[in-house]
Amino acid sequence: MNREMKRHILEIVAFAILLYCAVMHLDLVWRFLCSFFRLFLPFILGGAIAFIINVPMRQIDLKGQKVKRILSYALTLLLVIGVLTLAMVVIIPELTRTVKLLTDQIPAAVTAVQEWFLENKDKLPSVAAFIEETELDIASLSAKATAFLQSAATNIVTSGFHLIGSVVGGIVSFLIGIVFSVYVLIQKEKLSCQTRKILYALLPEKRADRVIAIGKLTNQVFSGFLSGQCLEAFILGAMFVIILGIFRIPYAMLIGVVIALTALIPIVGAFIGCVVGMFLIVMVDPVKAVWFLVLFLVIQQIEGNLIYPRVVGGSIGLPSMWVLVAVSVGGSLFGITGILLFIPLCSVCYALFRDFIHERLRKRAVAKEKYEIQDS
Repeated sequence: MNREMKRHILEIVAFAILLYCAVMHLDLVWRFLCSFFRLFLPFILGGAIAFIINVPMRQIDLKGQKVKRILSYALTLLLVIGVLTLAMVVIIPELTRTVKLLTDQIPAAVTAVQEWFLENKDKLPSVAAFIEETELDIASLSAKATAFLQSAATNIVTSGFHLIGSVVGGIVSFLIGIVFSVYVLIQKEKLSCQTRKILYALLPEKRADRVIAIGKLTNQVFSGFLSGQCLEAFILGAMFVIILGIFRIPYAMLIGVVIALTALIPIVGAFIGCVVGMFLIVMVDPVKAVWFLVLFLVIQQIEGNLIYPRVVGGSIGLPSMWVLVAVSVGGSLFGITGILLFIPLCSVCYALFRDFIHERLRKRAVAKEKYEIQDS
């Protein structure tokens, strides 16, 4: 047995021992990973911000001096903040007005329902008796609500310091992440060069080439997914604004903006916007709320069958069936973050596995007639 074979056997034995220890002490491993994640959270967040900002930044990147690169970063950040601010300017006033309208209408609606039941107590004796026994009135509801809020306020004050600490910690982590993302984007070429040096210094040349190729593929897929998802969300929001405006549905602009923002969550995001839109419209005109639901289903079919596959599906190269699998698994494991990450991750794995299978078929010289479906 030569030395190379012995080294491989020792590596396999060491890996097996480490895997066994990890499985037998999963709680310790999980606590270690959580501590590690919390320790490096600002830098992980900064890397994510740098990646997201880099996608639009490449379109306006002023290459050359550091001052120009900083200016490119500032312009991109201002663009992103401007878009979010514009969305908030549209959403917040309308939501405030809707909540006020809802608050004003609830007491009158409760009183009207109570009076209707009492007026029709001959037709509904059991319901009328229940209404009279419970003595439903706004004053008692208000008193109960006030007592509940006072009790909740006590608990809020008790945990107030902990909440403030968490908020301050989150703000500090975000600010550190922003600063770290600036450093990453200003020196991204230098960091890329240093990473390549490390890979070629520590790995065999072919393996380093493979790692770099996978890194390029991952960057390409994630960038394409982000760009495609933003473009698809903008198109969908614009469609809702125009079509709802044509049919004179209330809150057309607000609903279009909300759907555009929620559509950044693949597959399920637009339905969240639909629920919000239904809630807003039904407070003004229940009949138009039904029409909105019909229009939403029609537009969703057009978007799902024509727009999304061309804009997003083509950018990541992942079939629709695996997109659904990625959304289900990612959402079950990590919620919205899992949905956003698993689609491009599955696309990368799909591309790598597809290339691996094609290479294996080529090496084995398998004829295409044996695995391709022939038209009958």
